[in-house]
Amino acid sequence: MLSPESASVIRATLPAVGGALDEITTRFYATMFAEHPELLDGMFNRGNQASGHQRRALAGSIAAFAGALLADPRTRPDVLLGRIAHKHAAVGVTDDQYTIVHKYLFAAIADVLGDAVTPEVAAAWDEVYWLMAGALIAQETKLYLEAQVRPDHPWRRWTVVERRDETSEAASFLLRPADGAPAPRARAGQYVSVRVRMPDGVHQLRQYSISSAPGDETRRITVKRVRGEGLPDGEVSDLLLDSVRAGDELTLSAPFGDVVLDESDRPLLLVSAGIGCTPMVGMLEHLAATGSTRPVLVLHADRSPADHALRADTHRLVDALPTARSLFWYEHAGAEEPTALDGFMSLDDIDVPKDASVYLCGPLPFMRAVREELLRAGVPARDITYEVFGPDLWLADATG
Repeated sequence: MLSPESASVIRATLPAVGGALDEITTRFYATMFAEHPELLDGMFNRGNQASGHQRRALAGSIAAFAGALLADPRTRPDVLLGRIAHKHAAVGVTDDQYTIVHKYLFAAIADVLGDAVTPEVAAAWDEVYWLMAGALIAQETKLYLEAQVRPDHPWRRWTVVERRDETSEAASFLLRPADGAPAPRARAGQYVSVRVRMPDGVHQLRQYSISSAPGDETRRITVKRVRGEGLPDGEVSDLLLDSVRAGDELTLSAPFGDVVLDESDRPLLLVSAGIGCTPMVGMLEHLAATGSTRPVLVLHADRSPADHALRADTHRLVDALPTARSLFWYEHAGAEEPTALDGFMSLDDIDVPKDASVYLCGPLPFMRAVREELLRAGVPARDITYEVFGPDLWLADATG
């Protein structure tokens, strides 16, 4: 709970601090990495640093947390905290690193805002930081215990049993624990971090959704090449696609992620674009493996049938479920999918069940647009869940 004295100070200074957060976080990361370069070796994704996504996500989450405390000092934004805690656990964040972050973050605040940071202002924002950090540490401790992994080492070696090329730009890797022990428990929709050593010797990691049934003794991840500007953009995916074959070993975290398939009997609406199909296929695999009779509508958008990863698996699983159906949209239609629609996804002519549990995954603009259509169709916001790959810029900016 935020103290009344600090709440008054935060309310007065949030506009100034919020307006400077991009500059503050830019300086924070630059200084912290200059003095702790080891954090870039297997902890922070340098692609997200180069793109600015991590910086903007941190700034947005701080502002969103402070705003939520002001709106109701007695509560915490658990959805925001839960999403961050799962991301942190998937990369092995430890308690002591919050002290490091505090040191450099508050130094950056003082540098950017100067004399405006009085002792009173510093104390109020310090209270906000440690309320947020304490809540995250508690959640992350629980996640590590549930996953039965050490906080400083959530990693395990897995053998690539099979590689299957899905498209010219995507491949699936079927994995089994290299030590022969049982695979860790997972839930449909969760992801794992893959940690690899890059050619320059630095370890980097990336999260990939589990695209197989989570109850299997094997795990499947499906990787798509990332096209973007800047060397670090997509470097982990490129390395996996260019060099990993059957018989190789990969380092994976335990499964994490707060976007998981609910266990109710409500209708399901699974909506994706591009490689966002991966958690949806994982959910379909689970439904098929458990003999589910839930009504399921699968909607997917892609560039073309040839670019649609896991397309055959989606057909197989929809056919295996007695009350499931699918509909695809392609920018460039192909004879392989004669019933697909041309162009971009639109829900105008789709009979969306008002009582459905909805899951979204794909590029952020796509998910924003689909969510707006769903809300207009009468689907309550509480029933719409989404997954993003990388830092969550949607949740953090509190505009969704």
